[in-house]
Amino acid sequence: MKILVVGSGGREHALCKKVKESRLVSKVYCAPGNGGISTDAILVPVQETDFISLIQFAKEEKIDLTIVGPEVPLAAGIVDEFEAEGLRIFGPRKNAAILEGSKTFAKDLMKKYKIPTAKYETFTSYEDAKAYVHENGAPIVIKADGLAAGKGVVVAMTVDEAVQALEEMLIDSKFGDSSSKVVIEEYLDGEEYSLMAFVNGEAVYPMVIAQDHKRAFDGDQGPNTGGMGAYTPVPHISSIEVEEAVEKILVPTAKAMVQENRHFTGILYAGLIRTNKGTKVIEFNTRFGDPETQVVLERLETDFVQLLLDLLDETDPHLVWSNTAVVGVVLAAKGYPAKYKTRVPLPEMIIEDPNVSLYHAGTSLPSSEGPYYSNGGRVLLMSAKADSIPAAVKQVYAEMSKITEDEFFYRKDIADKALVKVDG
Repeated sequence: MKILVVGSGGREHALCKKVKESRLVSKVYCAPGNGGISTDAILVPVQETDFISLIQFAKEEKIDLTIVGPEVPLAAGIVDEFEAEGLRIFGPRKNAAILEGSKTFAKDLMKKYKIPTAKYETFTSYEDAKAYVHENGAPIVIKADGLAAGKGVVVAMTVDEAVQALEEMLIDSKFGDSSSKVVIEEYLDGEEYSLMAFVNGEAVYPMVIAQDHKRAFDGDQGPNTGGMGAYTPVPHISSIEVEEAVEKILVPTAKAMVQENRHFTGILYAGLIRTNKGTKVIEFNTRFGDPETQVVLERLETDFVQLLLDLLDETDPHLVWSNTAVVGVVLAAKGYPAKYKTRVPLPEMIIEDPNVSLYHAGTSLPSSEGPYYSNGGRVLLMSAKADSIPAAVKQVYAEMSKITEDEFFYRKDIADKALVKVDG
């Protein structure tokens, strides 16, 4: 089979690696991909939102299945366009991808179907939103309604911070149309984790959970990012809690989407928080998480392509997961998530340990002789697989510590919460 992966980040590199492992696959393509992905797939120089060219390529190359990584093409209707041309594609249609594309839609759906989430209000008026913040005080959470590359959420610890976020979103149009409407939520305190599932209609097949690290700096300091690292398993979240989250959140959400005539096929990602009033939804995404995918898929032993085909054919897929621990650490460009330099040469990384993997995110390879250059905020993720989280942490940081260039940084405390649990 020939498989096309759409996207250009670390998540897509993980998808390409996993597809390449499948016994069913003869060729893997990635559009547009990045410098590092070229070691695992044939790069196609077509942007992820150029549906006409992607469809033309899929037809010419007789692609058997297309897998979509990022949210932007999904929200723009790539699945509908491919299906209209009779092409097989894995991901939600446009009317289902709205679950991530509009936070207002997601919150209203949860309210209607009694799916646990934070209390909220939506606003388009700056003055009304500001009055609401003053009335409710801080901490409080401000979210851009639309897609904002994981950066449209501000956890405001003071009223001034909240008002500043409202100004940036509603007056200065920081995220364009995406922040012409905002959702203001109550602040929830608790333990966050990511639960992804393969979904087709009302059939939900959960993955193992992961915990990612959204803040830029150690100790969960600094601004929110797309994610600075992740690990799996999460020892301080019990399997009973996860089963409950599947039964009370994922399954009801999949059923709700069917009820709303928005049949969901693809990956349903729930960003969850365990509070003293039970587990609640922070956000829904309609695709694989980044960087969670890079660590979670390393534990999947089932043939990945067979799994997706079974799902599309409405056959029960058989999911097998390893008992290993995987810890992934993101290398980012200095200054990320604000302004950062690109075209910085990357140090040569020779990985000899078979349990250590590199997933390229923001890299380019101008010449086949190398070196790689940075061309994004999150440059790459390095992961280590071991029998335990402490062993995986030790392994990954032993490799990361070899990177000493000033133009890059990484968090030194990925999986620390799990270490406390393991040690305690």
